[in-house]
Amino acid sequence: MVLLTKVCKKMNPGGIFLAPCAGTKSFNMKTKILSLAIVLFIVSISASAQKVHIGFKGGAAINKLTGKSFKDEFSFGYHLGGFVEIGLGKKFAIQPEILFSQTNVDTSSTFSNVYQFKQLDKVQLKYLSFPILLNIKPVKALTLQVGPQFGILTNKSNTLLQNGKEAFKSGDFSMLAGVQVNVGHLGIYGRYNVGLSNINDIDNQEKWKNQSIQLGLSFRL
Repeated sequence: MVLLTKVCKKMNPGGIFLAPCAGTKSFNMKTKILSLAIVLFIVSISASAQKVHIGFKGGAAINKLTGKSFKDEFSFGYHLGGFVEIGLGKKFAIQPEILFSQTNVDTSSTFSNVYQFKQLDKVQLKYLSFPILLNIKPVKALTLQVGPQFGILTNKSNTLLQNGKEAFKSGDFSMLAGVQVNVGHLGIYGRYNVGLSNINDIDNQEKWKNQSIQLGLSFRL
């Protein structure tokens, strides 16, 4: 796999030098604003919540990218991170999370039609994701989860470039739903994450969207 860093060319009297793109600064600012908004949301909800628990989670991520450029099959990756469960009565809770995940996908023979820099068999993407879930507890041992998720592509310096433009967009918006079985402080969960954003940043001829099945364990402190 070819690893390249995104740069912009600028002119000075002595010639050409390389400098970070202005878009990178804009992306970093959006990331900071999003992080601050999530923190403020958690603090405001926690102030009126009945119970607040923190915990850790991790497990397998079975991923694929939709689109003709990628094989129509799932590949294994992983996810890990932490969460805060904010109780809203006996049956409901809000659960913000911070997850790091790795997506591995195999390209198809048509990938070179979109990305013409070099023929590649595999693509690896790493995301820092922020799900905000509504937990519904019909019984103590069972939790239903649903909510939105925003993902930030963290390996931007290693993403593929073509003609100075990144192949994959920096952000990804998705929805997820799942179920968790609770055994004391331990949770055994499975959920499905479907991407709503087109992450193809090369052209508009083909839409690339993330799909993921997450299976894992969580531990609530």
